Amino acid sequence: MIEKFINPFTDFGFMRLFGEEQNKDLLIDFLNQLLPEKDQIKDLSFHQNEHYSRSAEDRQAIFDLYCENQDGEKFIIELQRAKQTNFKERSLYYASFPIQEQAKSGMDWKFDLKGVYTIGIMNFLFDEHKDKPDKLLHHVQLMELEMKEVYYDKLTFIYLEIPKFKKELNELKTRFDKWLYLLSNLNKLTDRPVELQERVFQKFFDTAEIAKYNPKQLHEYRESLKQMRDYYNTMETAKGEAKEEGIEIGIEIGKEKGKKEEKIQIAKSLIALGLSVDQIMQATSLSVEDIEKLK
Repeated sequence: MIEKFINPFTDFGFMRLFGEEQNKDLLIDFLNQLLPEKDQIKDLSFHQNEHYSRSAEDRQAIFDLYCENQDGEKFIIELQRAKQTNFKERSLYYASFPIQEQAKSGMDWKFDLKGVYTIGIMNFLFDEHKDKPDKLLHHVQLMELEMKEVYYDKLTFIYLEIPKFKKELNELKTRFDKWLYLLSNLNKLTDRPVELQERVFQKFFDTAEIAKYNPKQLHEYRESLKQMRDYYNTMETAKGEAKEEGIEIGIEIGKEKGKKEEKIQIAKSLIALGLSVDQIMQATSLSVEDIEKLK
């Protein structure tokens, strides 16, 4: 089936929909569904998404999107297609860059930091939250553990577990629901649903409609789509190979376990016949400890 709308989880799709100046109203509307009323965004400016460490030995950070709101607060927006080792540590490391860049030279600077938000749009699940299917939006801040109070509210991590969103069109009640439905289903839609007629979503569809792209844009999207599919195929192949290897290891373990169980049965019989521990060890190769446990 030929897709009518782009896949938002491709690099091209994500940047086309949320990373261009003429579409920043789409990003603002989406982010405002994740933020409390007091932190709503009125305007955003895009910044360079590549950040260099202070020394050549340290790693640089390349964000998908890096923005600043009307109050000077920083926003890192990351699209994560698959589970990544040390994902939380990476989020923390990335957040350190917009914190450090606020430093000013001279003795007059009083560490008056602006807020930093790291937002992860995840196409996978946190292992520790798999048993909570309704908990798909996470707000994380530093907390005083005993009093369970926010200790510092200028460093916020927001994570969206997209695969947990299961609502159908007739179940969409909030703007948040509608955005998640679009992220989950955009490239599967064959037309614009009547449930999504708001102006911001009509612009979103206009931006996502493949038929409106020029040849260069179409080529870039197809290349991005190919890269995403190759990535998923590589991941699935690796999983398959790991599964096969695990099965083989399991079979070998099972064989060894079976051998040991046979030896235990023989040892029990020899114990009943009154043979010594040394004789049983020679006959079964079991350890002294194993034989003593059987007595």
